[in-house]
Amino acid sequence: QMQLIESGGGLVQPGGSLRLSCTPSGDTHLFSIYAMGWFRQAPGKERELLATISASGNVPYYTDSVKGRFSISKHNANNTMYLQMNSLKPEDTAAYYCAAATRFQYTTRPAEFNIWGQGTQVTASS
Repeated sequence: QMQLIESGGGLVQPGGSLRLSCTPSGDTHLFSIYAMGWFRQAPGKERELLATISASGNVPYYTDSVKGRFSISKHNANNTMYLQMNSLKPEDTAAYYCAAATRFQYTTRPAEFNIWGQGTQVTASS
């Protein structure tokens, strides 16, 4: 089975940027055949889908909350998915999770994601 590990979170001033990374462990050869996505969850709020990307890395999808500010990419050659976050706002403060949808090569439906990382904290504050 494949597990996922996020990294790159931290404290950033409003208006700043961060890049999150997601890498697999275990059956890493499966990384290239799964659709992937980024989610976040702020304290007291529901988990929120931010972006998804096809297994090939060629087809991204963004929700309105991050469109134009965040960029998702997937690089199968080095088994890494990224979330580039620009123009960060205090309301972007949350735990960020990467996830895989093992039955799909492309999906935008949150319910289809069934492998989750442990999360990395992002705090946008002055």
